[in-house]
Amino acid sequence: MTFVVTQGCVDVQDKSCIQVCPADCIYEGGRMMYINPDQCIDCGACEEVCPMSAIRYDGDLAGDDEKFLDLNAEFFVGTGPLKGARKLGRIDHDVDYVVALPHQAS
Repeated sequence: MTFVVTQGCVDVQDKSCIQVCPADCIYEGGRMMYINPDQCIDCGACEEVCPMSAIRYDGDLAGDDEKFLDLNAEFFVGTGPLKGARKLGRIDHDVDYVVALPHQAS
């Protein structure tokens, strides 16, 4: 089980979640944040601070948000081992589904 960033984060990227994550497992993509499921320790700190309520426990996902469980994992395919989001900084790409979404007004 893990926490998942959903569509509410697209084009927002508040980054409060990064600041509170003790596992340093929340990475910044081009248009949204992604939680590495292999690094998440299921503490829930990120869910509490997200101003968009875009982070959910995977067991609580419903409807269109369910696809984001696989999309968060897909973001990390081919990246190799990552040791922490804060040092790495922005990874300037997104999964195809997010790339295809219309841009949200800021």
